[in-house]
Amino acid sequence: MPGNSQRKGAVRKKGKTTPAGSGGRVRRGLEGKGPTPRAEDRPYHKAYRKRRPEEPGRTEGKPKSARRGPRPTGNTATAGSDWVIGRNPVLEALEAGLPVRRAYVAEGLERDSRLRDILKYAADHGIPLLQATRTELDRLTGGGVHQGVALQLPEFEYADAEDVLGDALDAETAGLVVACDSITDPRNLGAIIRSAAAFGAHGVIIPERRSAQMTAAAWKTSAGAAARVPVAQVTNLNRTLKQYADAGFTVVGLDGEAETDIAGFPGIDGPVLLVVGSEGEGLSRLVSENCDVLAHIPIGSAVESLNASVAAAIALYEVNRSRA
Repeated sequence: MPGNSQRKGAVRKKGKTTPAGSGGRVRRGLEGKGPTPRAEDRPYHKAYRKRRPEEPGRTEGKPKSARRGPRPTGNTATAGSDWVIGRNPVLEALEAGLPVRRAYVAEGLERDSRLRDILKYAADHGIPLLQATRTELDRLTGGGVHQGVALQLPEFEYADAEDVLGDALDAETAGLVVACDSITDPRNLGAIIRSAAAFGAHGVIIPERRSAQMTAAAWKTSAGAAARVPVAQVTNLNRTLKQYADAGFTVVGLDGEAETDIAGFPGIDGPVLLVVGSEGEGLSRLVSENCDVLAHIPIGSAVESLNASVAAAIALYEVNRSRA
């Protein structure tokens, strides 16, 4: 009969009332989730990406040995020039004194000697470790082989070339500055900075374009020297060379085909701006024209040329030796 709910196939429609024994699910769903976080605390917000980097070895909030970091989203920065990933690279970066913006460690890692050393170093130096899942670290590092640990470095703060010039002129010893012409390998740049620190240079100058920048690789190769030697970035290297020449510097360019020996170029006792060319092409034409002296490093005929960072180290040594 019509309306007979007892017949086969009939379905009784229940009303939209809350089922008994819900356990407060509905009530909890209506509760608030607290105040909305500030824009600069939300990783997906542009204010988060524009905020100033934290001080090395610190993160926001109360320092803890380990806490959960922000969940990465599609807008989270992927691994790039400011990331160090992998257990050996991370340990070496920490021991070299590289500044740390954020340090991540994956949950549930199997500990080995390297990981124990990383955790001990972080604890001894007050570096908070943000806990993340492996999936989160994969997304943060762009799928790199992070082995469960990763460091993000702060944005490098370049010095002003005029400040480097003033400090070199005011120094007790004769000024010594290194300029890099199209050094594109960050490891070469880091090695040049390390040599500059070793031989008492007052600064290093690099151009903005067609040049390696102060990335994690350059930081690591410098073995922390970039924290002691100011590195200036200029828009026009040739203009800077002229500025230093007008201030009394002898601008010396390394050129394998030059006749003058690096050990005895004129003006070596006074302020010197040493210009190192690129790994393959050497000095560019305009840079060569703006040098007061072109000098070479004597090498055997079996070797065509020297690596840029090696040549810079030898030249800096010869300048120091001649002055001594």
